[in-house]
Amino acid sequence: MAVLKVTFTKTNRDKLAQVLCLLNWVSVITGIILFSLGLYLKVEIRKRRELMSDEIHSVPNMLITVGMVACGINFLGGKICYECVDTVKFLRWKLLLLPYIICTFFFTFCILLGALMCYTMRNNLEESLFLGLRDAMRYYKDTDTPGRCYIKSTVDMLQIQFQCCGNDGFRDWFYIQWISHRFLDMSSTDILDRLRSNVEGKYLMDRVPFSCCNLYSPRPCIQYQITNNSAHYNYDYQKEELNLNQKGCRQALLEYYTQIMQSIGLIVLIIWLFELSVLTGVRYLQTSMENVLRLGDPESESDGWILENSIAETARYNFNIIKNLGKCYQVDDDPNIDRPSTSQQVHENVPTRQIPVAS
Repeated sequence: MAVLKVTFTKTNRDKLAQVLCLLNWVSVITGIILFSLGLYLKVEIRKRRELMSDEIHSVPNMLITVGMVACGINFLGGKICYECVDTVKFLRWKLLLLPYIICTFFFTFCILLGALMCYTMRNNLEESLFLGLRDAMRYYKDTDTPGRCYIKSTVDMLQIQFQCCGNDGFRDWFYIQWISHRFLDMSSTDILDRLRSNVEGKYLMDRVPFSCCNLYSPRPCIQYQITNNSAHYNYDYQKEELNLNQKGCRQALLEYYTQIMQSIGLIVLIIWLFELSVLTGVRYLQTSMENVLRLGDPESESDGWILENSIAETARYNFNIIKNLGKCYQVDDDPNIDRPSTSQQVHENVPTRQIPVAS
């Protein structure tokens, strides 16, 4: 029994072909949108590649590829649907339509996979940001080291733009030396004592870069001796939430990229539903036109369907085809293949007649 069978008149078939032709041209635009979204996400990730341990380009690359393929497939689909209005022209595409539908089905699956990847990218991105920000904070002081001289400005701009501080919070700066030795007065006993007090010889202090200061603080920013209440007038570091940015930069960037990817994922999901509806229409057009050819009357009504048989029968039929294809490559293990036939054995066992010799 056919699945989702619909009866079409000639007028309905013509209208269906015209609508599908228009929708395929619209799908070319959706392919361009997919390509643009992938390109935009790739650029956004590359903007802050120095703050990530690994550049995560699997999702944008897939969107770019799917967008390019969508343009080609939908352009071909538009041409096919345009010519399927005429029964004679349909014969040119009859053998190509089923492979086209199968390829388009797998292509729509790739679009769905791209949408799901936008929602599952968060964990990889979070780990990459954690490691990348940790290294960037370590290299913050290396302004005179080739290849790292831009890290300081990058981190400062990040903390100002996203109003964040450190990896998980401003206290992360307390555990690394972010001031270069060339800016330390090595003749000062306080500095020498602080260097000697650390096992690794680092100059650690409860101080943060200026970019951690909250832009909306009601008082001048306190960025040194942050945990020392007596060092500042009317100050309690546990209550001064407006003094420094409280949010960590990893969380701020993760929220930023998650919002972008969720928006892109929603758009891709809508495109997937649109492509699936177009594919369904092409399948109805194909089956209804093939039935018209069987009937032999271009003006007659014809049935169209998604599957000619039930889902179970279709799966069983395709499984048998795959199984039979596998048997074609098996070696015949018949044990009697090299044994002579019975007729040959009988012939060999027949005694030869003796020719009499004349005396």
